[in-house]
Amino acid sequence: MISSETMTIRKDKAKLYESVYVQMEGLLSRNDNRISNMANFAALLKSNFDFFWVGFYIIESNELVLGPFQGPVACTRISKGKGVCGTAWSDQRSIVVADVHDFPGHIACNAASKSEIVIPLIYDGEVIGVLDIDSNELDCFDEVDKQWLEKLCECLLSVI
Repeated sequence: MISSETMTIRKDKAKLYESVYVQMEGLLSRNDNRISNMANFAALLKSNFDFFWVGFYIIESNELVLGPFQGPVACTRISKGKGVCGTAWSDQRSIVVADVHDFPGHIACNAASKSEIVIPLIYDGEVIGVLDIDSNELDCFDEVDKQWLEKLCECLLSVI
């Protein structure tokens, strides 16, 4: 059973995501290139949430290559099926990881990362990249994050 405190936190988080979504709709533009839109997307999330790292990996030459991000330095290339990002790409599904040390094959770009969520960017049936968000707290992400981040990514994909 979910405690009333957990329900309140989820409702507050959902309200914050709703506010970010409205800001995102106004911020993203078809007139800007995808890198500019991704950069603003990452900056808006990082400035509104206490995430450790927010960024994109973009598919180039059959691997994920580091794109726009906010946070400390990161891995620059990830193979398909490797780590959380590569698995989200190969499986074409969002992945929430409560403790990255429990994820088989996790790629430790930064030792401070403890939990992670990855949302694949699917355009015309093909994954073109992933949104990767790390937290320096265990079990930071839940279904509320997953649903809203997927919705935010749909907003981004609508202007690419």
